[in-house]
Amino acid sequence: MPKIAIIGGTGIYNPKLLDNVKEVEQKTKYGDVKVLIGDYKGIEIAFIPRHGSKHSVPPHLINYRANIMALHHLGVKNILATAAVGSLNYEFKPGQFVLADQFIDFTKSRQNTFFEGGDEGVIHCDMTVPYCPDLRKAIKQAAHNKNIDIQDNGVYVCTEGPRFETAAEIQMFKMMGGHLIGMTSVPEVCLSRELGMCYANISIITNFAAGISTQALTHAEVVDMMRSRVADVRQLVMETLLYVFNDKNCDCTKILDEIGVNK
Repeated sequence: MPKIAIIGGTGIYNPKLLDNVKEVEQKTKYGDVKVLIGDYKGIEIAFIPRHGSKHSVPPHLINYRANIMALHHLGVKNILATAAVGSLNYEFKPGQFVLADQFIDFTKSRQNTFFEGGDEGVIHCDMTVPYCPDLRKAIKQAAHNKNIDIQDNGVYVCTEGPRFETAAEIQMFKMMGGHLIGMTSVPEVCLSRELGMCYANISIITNFAAGISTQALTHAEVVDMMRSRVADVRQLVMETLLYVFNDKNCDCTKILDEIGVNK
């Protein structure tokens, strides 16, 4: 069973990344999920294209609970996620990679927990450190090895989408301490933590946000920037796999003690 999964954003997956690739359909109570499973240097990896194989699912309609539960059923313990984001200030520039360490949630209509009462009960999951510090350390080591510049620490503001934000919203998020603006990290990171899974986010800045950019925002500019950095993103993710170990010192699995699940 794969212990590591990649949840890829725009344009990340390439069939040549993994060997012996097979597609499995994992059933969950939240829906069925198609997961690609393959090998990389002897490591079994699961991969989910977040927006579907043809980028046809908008961020507010992604079945986040099904995706995370499917990986959990497959035995995944660690999730590396990539995401295209906008920048809220000039210090974080397009083309730059950032490791988010905190988030601010401005989503509105998403199913963001597995614990809704009934048989599942009610659990108030600690989110003090939402993004796994050990996985972030592995990413930084991989970036160093590949001579890829990456900014450690950043506050990811997650909005509902699929529209871009107004200039007034961006100004507010900036005043609240946000650095990055995106549409997918929440509830992925929350759901992962609820199941005791380590989760880290590699944000790829594709543009300055509304009101900071001097021109109107377009999806095309996001795609174009991702294309220009996709080789480095893939290289960084695959190199990181070599530094993900099971004997981590993080407390991401502590929630399992509370809900009575064996680690």
